[in-house]
Amino acid sequence: MGARTEEEEIEEYVDRTWKLKTLAGGVLIGAVAGLAGAFLLTRRAEKNETTVVVTPTDGIKIGLLVFGLLRALGKLGED
Repeated sequence: MGARTEEEEIEEYVDRTWKLKTLAGGVLIGAVAGLAGAFLLTRRAEKNETTVVVTPTDGIKIGLLVFGLLRALGKLGED
């Protein structure tokens, strides 16, 4: 086992940083999307002078939509 070259170290650093940037970007996008969704729900509830009620049916619909989105994102790089 010889010492690693500077090129190998740079390659490993680049490999780690793009993964970290992708994960951080996904977290930020998910947080903003969740906040926007919650804001829209609460705004509608206030407008109708009600409270936010998410029924089990609504939860299943939202879950399936999110699952479909994640599935589509997983296929982005495939040709």
